[in-house]
Amino acid sequence: MSADTDNQPLPEEAGQGNAAGEDEIRREINVLRAEADAQKDRALRALAEVENVRKRLERERDDSRTYSVTRFARDLLTVADNLTRALAAMSADARAQADDSIKAVLDGIEATERELQAVLGRHGVKPIEAQSQRFDPHLHQAIAEVPAQGAEPGTVVSVVQSGYVIGDRLLRPAMVTVAKAGPRPNGDGGAHGASVDSKV
Repeated sequence: MSADTDNQPLPEEAGQGNAAGEDEIRREINVLRAEADAQKDRALRALAEVENVRKRLERERDDSRTYSVTRFARDLLTVADNLTRALAAMSADARAQADDSIKAVLDGIEATERELQAVLGRHGVKPIEAQSQRFDPHLHQAIAEVPAQGAEPGTVVSVVQSGYVIGDRLLRPAMVTVAKAGPRPNGDGGAHGASVDSKV
């Protein structure tokens, strides 16, 4: 026998070597598959995170666009209030009897007020409709409760100062007076209030 043939494995040893090699290959394939699955999972998570960040940034950009003028708009509301007060200071009768120069000034104030409201509206600032509406603590600030004949309790009777929203957020609540419940009618015309039992 030559030295070459002495180093070759016997046939039964070769079969064992092939089985061990196949097991090793299977283990390596399983390890590689697990690594590939982990990499795929990381990639999907990273894509989802990027998508979430993109959506959050878009939402913040939209909010920034909508609400960037909030402070400025709040300051302009004082100007709108003053214009409204200036127009309300003169009654319709006094206005009808005023001379042409005063009527021209009042017309100018009205035009300025309309333009200011239009500018506020273009920037998403809208007045709150409060008159005769049900009192809403999210939109209205009650300054008084007043008896009001014919008004349902909890209804806004008068608006002292207009409220405004910007987008879907409250910019300033409407200052209102609210109808309170009248005395409960009873058999004798409501002269007696609700009785209180003082006995202990």
